[in-house]
Amino acid sequence: MTTFTQRLHIVFMLFVPVVILVLISASPSTSMAEGQQTSFTTCLAALRKEALHRGIPQKTLDTTLKDLKPIPKVIKLDRNQPEAKLTFDQYLSRVLTKKRVANGRNKLSDTSKLLGNIASRYGVEPRFLVALWGLETDFGRITGSMPVIESLVSLIYDGRRSTFFRKELIHALRILDDGHISLAQMKGSWAGAMGQLQFMPSTYRHFAVDFDGDGRIDIWKSQEDVFASAANYLSQSGWKTGQTWGQEVYLPEGLYRNSTNLKQQKSVNDWHALGIRTLDGTHFPSLNLLASIVQPDGRAGRTFLVYDNYHALRKWNRSHNFALSVGILSDQLHSP
Repeated sequence: MTTFTQRLHIVFMLFVPVVILVLISASPSTSMAEGQQTSFTTCLAALRKEALHRGIPQKTLDTTLKDLKPIPKVIKLDRNQPEAKLTFDQYLSRVLTKKRVANGRNKLSDTSKLLGNIASRYGVEPRFLVALWGLETDFGRITGSMPVIESLVSLIYDGRRSTFFRKELIHALRILDDGHISLAQMKGSWAGAMGQLQFMPSTYRHFAVDFDGDGRIDIWKSQEDVFASAANYLSQSGWKTGQTWGQEVYLPEGLYRNSTNLKQQKSVNDWHALGIRTLDGTHFPSLNLLASIVQPDGRAGRTFLVYDNYHALRKWNRSHNFALSVGILSDQLHSP
């Protein structure tokens, strides 16, 4: 028969390993969570200090940087962007649907008066503005629902491209401080792109304009500001009024080895003399424009002859797939 002391000893020996096991399993995760919170708090303190140094008022910071937490979804999306490159035809089939073309023609008609006024001011043809609007947000339908400030802070905290996103955060804070949008309404993509144009905060501050004259630059809801801001961007990027962007062409065998070299330019007449022809048998522009060859999928894929306005489209987005799709959509909006 065991004594009470012996029974107590047995219970103790059975209980202690369980306690130790629980502590071992719980401590790392608890410590990690606490470490992450401390790290994020330190990051926020550094951002606040930098923003103050750059002239952002304390009152604005107290409002915008309060009670923030890193958004795991934002960090995951930034780390796991698709590596596989779509071919141009695959990309085009996704963004240039019959429904989008039909909607674009309706939008072009519905906003013709406004777009005409903007074209007179900035020299950018309406069809290009509607094409950009369509590809960026499906004509304002999909503008993003993520809080811009919290998304940018999450990306800064993650550290992969913190220098870039720190600059964008300062611009975003200035937009709020200037009263163009409220913190609750400042929504966008996970990367901080905002409104119906998907402007990053720095792009907004450099190019967005108050075309409706209400004292605020609203690229979220004001069509006047949306289209004028897009036109101002292209105008300041070298857009040339009355010129097209380019067209698909036939390239004679062996003519061109480097699939895409925008720095190699020849006049349209010179390219024509080398045997290049439009794919649909139409004539080249009457103006003898300087042009370059673009082959988004290499020599085995489609070939385009592009002009100066194509360069302006690529300043908006450097992807050849995107710029070519904008050009093609604009042509389809323009055609009967």
